[in-house]
Amino acid sequence: MLPTSHPLHDIARRVDAGQRLSFDDGLRLAQSHDLPALGVLAHAVRARLHGDDVYYNVNRHLNPTNVCYVGCELCAYGDDPNAPDAWSYSPQECVEIARRDFTPQVGEFHIVGGLHPRWKFGVYLDILRALKEAFPTVHLKAFTMVEVDFLAKIGKLSVPDTIAALRDAGLDSCPGGGAEIFDPEVRDKIASKKMSGERWLEVAGLVHEAGLKSNCTMLFGHIEEPRHWVDHLVKLREQQDATGGFQCFIPLAFHPANTKYDMLPGPDLTMKLKVIALSRLLLDNIPHVKAYWVMLGREAAQVALRFGANDLDGTVIDERVTFAAGGAAGKGMTVEEIRAFIRGAGLRPVLRDTLYNPLEAVG
Repeated sequence: MLPTSHPLHDIARRVDAGQRLSFDDGLRLAQSHDLPALGVLAHAVRARLHGDDVYYNVNRHLNPTNVCYVGCELCAYGDDPNAPDAWSYSPQECVEIARRDFTPQVGEFHIVGGLHPRWKFGVYLDILRALKEAFPTVHLKAFTMVEVDFLAKIGKLSVPDTIAALRDAGLDSCPGGGAEIFDPEVRDKIASKKMSGERWLEVAGLVHEAGLKSNCTMLFGHIEEPRHWVDHLVKLREQQDATGGFQCFIPLAFHPANTKYDMLPGPDLTMKLKVIALSRLLLDNIPHVKAYWVMLGREAAQVALRFGANDLDGTVIDERVTFAAGGAAGKGMTVEEIRAFIRGAGLRPVLRDTLYNPLEAVG
């Protein structure tokens, strides 16, 4: 795979044998400047797991509110309840917004929002119930670990009881946001008021133990260092060993505009591809790695499909979180655009549902 004289040859041998890489292996990969070698190794793993298949789905994003009391330093999305650009949609308004772009092909609503200081737990339950009643065939992927923990507090329930109530109202799975970077020193600077990384992992484990799948994420390209990527990925891998509910890892490229870190440049193409490759090589027990085109940018996401990623997310429509931070990739792609996008990388588009069951393959 790599010549015997290559500094990463010993790691390449372990990759080729399907062996688990260590923290030190991950650090060497993260600090390597040989991006093509990382791509070769990660693509080999990706091909072994998924062949030429690249998954996408037909989904839309729904953000019930942008009001959030936390005020994370890295966030351009959360807002004060009285701000002129704040919104807080009622359950029926959520249905009406979802209906605007709904077609029978839509299989998923991705639902995340702020931690509203005035909403009661029942509002969130009513949103799920209203959406499930109006769109009974659509999978509701809703509420990050941060939101689930918050809902338990305002509902004065345990996390397991909160999850049970959400499931009864229509919750089908959870997204993976809010993980940011687990290292406490970095986290204290970028999300000082958010739950700890340890708590994020604990809540994810409880979601999995309840029988729900979730995704997981890492925000990169801000003030962190490569060693923090490795630490974060190894902790996700350990949690997956314990509870096994992560189905996809999504590296999220930081967008600095309109945040307290707007003086930073954000990650360049080299960093984006390195993190994708590193993720695929270290996360041997998480089946899918997503090139989330909304945050990576369309061109970077297409190249990432050759650096270990095997999923693009979906048509999205009306994404607001990245858009608020200056994201320029656009708010949606058509199915035809996604298929052409995947074929342009020399790979095979496969329509999936939220749980990665193939629905249709298009060569």
